[in-house]
Amino acid sequence: MPRPKLIIASSEASADMLYATGFRAPDAFVFLQTGTKKLLLLSDLEVDRGRQQANVDRVDSFSGIAKQLQGRKKKAPSYARTIAAWLRMNSSRSIVVPSDFPFGLARELKKEGVRLKPAKSSFFPERETKSSSEVRAIEAAIRIAEAGMARAMEVLAAAVVRKDGRLFLGRRILTSEILRTEIETTIVRAGGEARGDTIVAGGEQACDPHGRGTGPLRADELIIIDIFPRDARSGYYGDITRTVVRGKASAAQRKLWETCLTGQKMAAEKMKPGVLGAGIHESIKGYFAEQGYPTELRNGRWQGFFHGTGHGLGLDIHEAPRFAAATFLPGQVITVEPGIYIPGLGGVRHEDVALVTGQGARFLTKAPKPLEI
Repeated sequence: MPRPKLIIASSEASADMLYATGFRAPDAFVFLQTGTKKLLLLSDLEVDRGRQQANVDRVDSFSGIAKQLQGRKKKAPSYARTIAAWLRMNSSRSIVVPSDFPFGLARELKKEGVRLKPAKSSFFPERETKSSSEVRAIEAAIRIAEAGMARAMEVLAAAVVRKDGRLFLGRRILTSEILRTEIETTIVRAGGEARGDTIVAGGEQACDPHGRGTGPLRADELIIIDIFPRDARSGYYGDITRTVVRGKASAAQRKLWETCLTGQKMAAEKMKPGVLGAGIHESIKGYFAEQGYPTELRNGRWQGFFHGTGHGLGLDIHEAPRFAAATFLPGQVITVEPGIYIPGLGGVRHEDVALVTGQGARFLTKAPKPLEI
């Protein structure tokens, strides 16, 4: 029999907890899996709702266990002692926990005789391949992301270009912050959660792949828009990136944009069961270098293609497998997002979400890829 598994976390912060229980709660609670049985220990605040909603075999009351322990004593048992007693009641003393299990709590449980062993790899390796219901949940989250992207395109199209190249929306200068707010307001209305991290980065700022972007947006510059909302209903994420120019793209910008798109198409065509992602990643870097965009450190700054080709997507925005570490399997949901960043010219990234099938891979994202708006 495999060792029991223990998680003590909020399902809003721990994707493993949400995956294991399907129960949404903002405060930490206790999950135990012994063999095929799944158990929860919940506070009085959550116990009734947990019994109705959680995908587990039994839900126990934390206060009920604590009262049994306290008996006629004046002092109530500690949090760790109550959990340890519950674990003993369920024949669990030597338990596997996630690698990010709280250190202080682990020490307290050890004092109570509970032996904890951190997982060496993924706590739930089965999360790396998605069921049909999970794929549908991710597709729903992608539709939310695409609603935000459609709003971004509407706003950019409506913006007026002034002589100095700045964009105006009505009487206001259109900034990264304003466009981000428009995107995230749309996301919330579509049923998503937006956390202020949407990337709207133009010009030189687009050369930093994770720079959120700030200040005025300008015409005739490459603008990277990266949107990754969480569906408030399911907890699954969507993810999409488009790179556009409001106005007229130069020949150099167009070549950069088209080269990056060709690299993305190359990756998607090569994603088949049994294929190693590392080889695809290196082939894209090689192709970009052949087109005049080598990955190198120049003047103390990286340029070219210096991040991963993609990442797993699900209950975490970045989850296993990483593209370059993957051996592709049917059911994996992975982003495909090569990027090229050239200081002085700008940055381009194309990102779509792919489902690996028995025959290859197909994109779950459907939003168009315009260069000019």
